[in-house]
Amino acid sequence: QVQLVESGGGLVQAGGSLRLSCAASRSIFRLNSMGWYRQVPGKQRELVATITNGGSTNYADSAKGRFTISRDNAKNTVYLQMNSLKPEDTAVYYCNGRLTVFDYWGQGTQVTVSS
Repeated sequence: QVQLVESGGGLVQAGGSLRLSCAASRSIFRLNSMGWYRQVPGKQRELVATITNGGSTNYADSAKGRFTISRDNAKNTVYLQMNSLKPEDTAVYYCNGRLTVFDYWGQGTQVTVSS
């Protein structure tokens, strides 16, 4: 079992930046991958970015060039640096940890980008 706690969401103007953090209750090195997803009301949760325990990253097209995912294994924390934010980035952002076939989720953090 892994508990994930997100922080860093908030209200920001278009063009601004936010850094989300996801703190895990156990070593993230043992997880196959970690990632960030987002969801708006009435829509499915969608991938934003993932990072494997080997450091390989994957980004949604909407995130490429603006967002950066990183991990600090010593702190059991994953980050999402979001730059050049747009109103369409407004969503609840969820942290995900994957261990074999098991998915663990945080409670989510709201990101609101005003125009």
